[in-house]
Amino acid sequence: MGNNKLRLLYVARLFWERTDEEHTVTVNDIIRHLEGLGVSAERKTVYDDLELLRTFGLDIVRTRTKTHNYYLGQRTFQLPELKMLIDVVQASPFLTVKKSMELIAKLEGLASAAQAGSLRRQVHVLNRVKTRNEQLYYNIDGIHQAINQNRCVSFRYFDWSIRGERIYRHGGKVYRECPAALCVDRNYYLVTYRPEEGKFIHFRADRIGDLRVTDQPRPPLPEDFDPASYVRAIFDMHSGDTQLVTLELDSRLLNVAMDRFGRDAHYRNGPGDTVLVTARVEVSPTFLSWVLCFGGQARILEPPAVREALQRLAEEALAMYGAKEEQ
Repeated sequence: MGNNKLRLLYVARLFWERTDEEHTVTVNDIIRHLEGLGVSAERKTVYDDLELLRTFGLDIVRTRTKTHNYYLGQRTFQLPELKMLIDVVQASPFLTVKKSMELIAKLEGLASAAQAGSLRRQVHVLNRVKTRNEQLYYNIDGIHQAINQNRCVSFRYFDWSIRGERIYRHGGKVYRECPAALCVDRNYYLVTYRPEEGKFIHFRADRIGDLRVTDQPRPPLPEDFDPASYVRAIFDMHSGDTQLVTLELDSRLLNVAMDRFGRDAHYRNGPGDTVLVTARVEVSPTFLSWVLCFGGQARILEPPAVREALQRLAEEALAMYGAKEEQ
């Protein structure tokens, strides 16, 4: 009798786990499945259960060949969406291999067993560079908590040694920072605001240790602070002096510039087959290297100090590769 009370749940689970458009069940299949679980059911009872499940919101679809066949149609995520999410999980450098596989297994659970098999075949060897810090997920949760509660955080910050060991900066100094945002630019970054200095600082979330949410209230952030604009201004999250820079780019790089600077930058036609882009960026070696990677297709026009900085960087690289090794 106890199992009979679970009958409706057993039927719902059968549809969720074992059916899709290409894998259907008949009423007789459902009755046999229930019998295997120690539950007896008549055809009329099963029909009533199917109607109850439809009323509850499950998309029980009926098709007809020689028999009436049923399957679960609309799901929370459709198969193409799950494939896309698995691709994102695999490509995320801020997820460890272990966490990636755990998330993929959970995503597979949102599909039928047959569909999960096709998702599993999509999983490739995770040979990308992935973070090794399992603490990252707790850090992210703590940072979100601090931001939502307008609290400051404390933590220690480390670099990796060549042996893969943590080397804490400043002898294990405890940082006390005021979170402004949690941003993603290939990796998670904690952006903090230092009101006494009037500037923003960022930290790689996967290199934060011993994070704690404190009772210290977070001071008000500048009214013009926009996390999205901040991320666009910083190339690969390497800080520098924020400046308004004008670039002359080959017109074929317009899509690249749009991806990098967004629509907030100012775009206009330049001489010949070029475009001029004026954007606010943090001038760092990463930004200068980004310009250099396009060779003669990109150059900095303004300001002169940034042009000179790029010239010095190019000369240093040329000197390193142009110098003859001493015999």
